[in-house]
Amino acid sequence: MITAEDVQFYKENGYLLVREVFNKSEVEEMREAIDGIIRKAADAKLDRNAAWSNDFIPPEELKKLVLKGFHDVHYQHAAFTRAAVHPRMAAVLSQLIGPNVQLHHSKMLVKPPEKGAAFPMHQDAPYFPHANHTMLAGSVHLDDADLENGCLSVVPGSHKQGELPHVGKFYLNHKEYPISMGTPCPANAGDVLFFNYLTIHGSDVNKSDRPRRNVLFQYRDPMDPPTEQVHINWGQGLMVCGENPVYKEYHPNFALKE
Repeated sequence: MITAEDVQFYKENGYLLVREVFNKSEVEEMREAIDGIIRKAADAKLDRNAAWSNDFIPPEELKKLVLKGFHDVHYQHAAFTRAAVHPRMAAVLSQLIGPNVQLHHSKMLVKPPEKGAAFPMHQDAPYFPHANHTMLAGSVHLDDADLENGCLSVVPGSHKQGELPHVGKFYLNHKEYPISMGTPCPANAGDVLFFNYLTIHGSDVNKSDRPRRNVLFQYRDPMDPPTEQVHINWGQGLMVCGENPVYKEYHPNFALKE
């Protein structure tokens, strides 16, 4: 699926775009599943706007921007479970992380046409820090993505800087790290952008008349322990490749509600 040169590129730059990981029918199934999740969330009055608020977008403009973001979508539709452990995903992950690969969580991000919000430059590491930094994202493109509809941009080699101070753990100072500093990563539907959770990345506003839908899977080596007990979910620990070298029981911290 990928070459030794691709693996070296990832190690040096902290990201790798892999073409045609998913075929047209697989992409279409995930698109329909996303539409269903948004509908069900709205019906349950659990819909939310994950648009980033900041100090340079006027409030009246911010109200117009939308970013749909829902976590753990593999609990909502089996299409995402199949995608998370897809043989072509596993073939890449086993070379970028190692023989043993574990799913941490999944997430969908939808930028609607003409009002899809930007997301500032940031690292994923502050959200769920790990000791050995094996964590990486596989961002599955369900639409063609380009500059016009807010494709992802990355800062090559930035993963070598380690974890950087973020504003409230959420994003980097936008004056020091503007989105324009990144290298755009245009992609086609079915392509997957893999990037280390220390790699600085972000995306601009969707100015087009097309949606930009992505599903993101976060993976890690099972021997890479978290340094904070955050971002825990019901199914965390699903093995995608190989085995867990040690026996461990995974229990989320939850309370029953009457």
